[in-house]
Amino acid sequence: MTQKRYTAVQKKNPEDKLKELTDKLEAGIKEVFSSQKYKDYLKVMSRFHGYSYNNTMLILLQKPDARLLAGYKTWQGMERNVKKGEHGISILAPSKKRFTKYMDKIDKDTRKPVLDQDGNPVKVPKEIEYLTFYPTTIFDISQTEGKPLPVMAEELNGQVTDYGIIMDSLKETAPAPIRFESWEESKKGYFSPLLNEIVIKSGMSELQTVKTGIHETAHSILHSGTNNLKDSATMETEAESIAFIVCCHLGLDTSSYSFPYLATWSSSKELPELKSSLSTIQKTAHGLIENLDQAILKRIREHSIEGPEISRDTGNPDISLEIADREPEIPALPDTHRRRR
Repeated sequence: MTQKRYTAVQKKNPEDKLKELTDKLEAGIKEVFSSQKYKDYLKVMSRFHGYSYNNTMLILLQKPDARLLAGYKTWQGMERNVKKGEHGISILAPSKKRFTKYMDKIDKDTRKPVLDQDGNPVKVPKEIEYLTFYPTTIFDISQTEGKPLPVMAEELNGQVTDYGIIMDSLKETAPAPIRFESWEESKKGYFSPLLNEIVIKSGMSELQTVKTGIHETAHSILHSGTNNLKDSATMETEAESIAFIVCCHLGLDTSSYSFPYLATWSSSKELPELKSSLSTIQKTAHGLIENLDQAILKRIREHSIEGPEISRDTGNPDISLEIADREPEIPALPDTHRRRR
């Protein structure tokens, strides 16, 4: 990756810049829908279910880092087995019940019961349907092993200039503590509202680590309490969109990951989750960018890093950290079939 340096420059109009990036984001996601890889992905993902608010809360209480959930037999059907010793997640599954009830036949014109020759109401069968719930057990993909599932968003590779400064600044900016942990499954990180902590997978590339850190920080800002809990598609759309915008501001191109990732969370090609959250995405990204800029500039000054003309004496309140050279060109369509570099 081309090395980037930070310098103090005049701010661009933040509203125009954010709109430009969200427009680019929307266009890039829509292009993904036409790829064969996306169609193959949907065939597998159609076997997973969405969950109600109550079940989402139950899942959150039992396994806050859960990603893909299915029952024992469903996992077997995908050539994956639940690992020995794993405890399932208990939720409530709906079940439709029916019974037949005999009711008075009503005359359509008079709206009165129809009587037989003996003067008794004529009875007709009517099927009544109602919903009940029963406890069932599901398992997260991390609790299973076997045939890999298709992946739309392949892991990002690449180094980041001033990686340590950016990560330290992110730790200062995030409302929840950030720590690293090792695990085997493919998930990159998670935010736990119950423990109020961000956990990032160890050993990933610098670019993937920064992107994941910003994604989970967005979750900690927007989805930290039960009152802020939304459906999974909306929460993931908001967090990844913010990560894409903030990374662009830092001169980091995550489109090859962000575009396919967001496509998999969208319920349709019209991108309803993205469009309904645009105001939240832009406002949160703007605030996170400003806080990161201040933290990064403070660390650059503290470490006395010699960069291309970091202005220290401008006295101008409209100074913001920007990338010194040109911004990366974000492709409208990531090549999801080619190995990332």
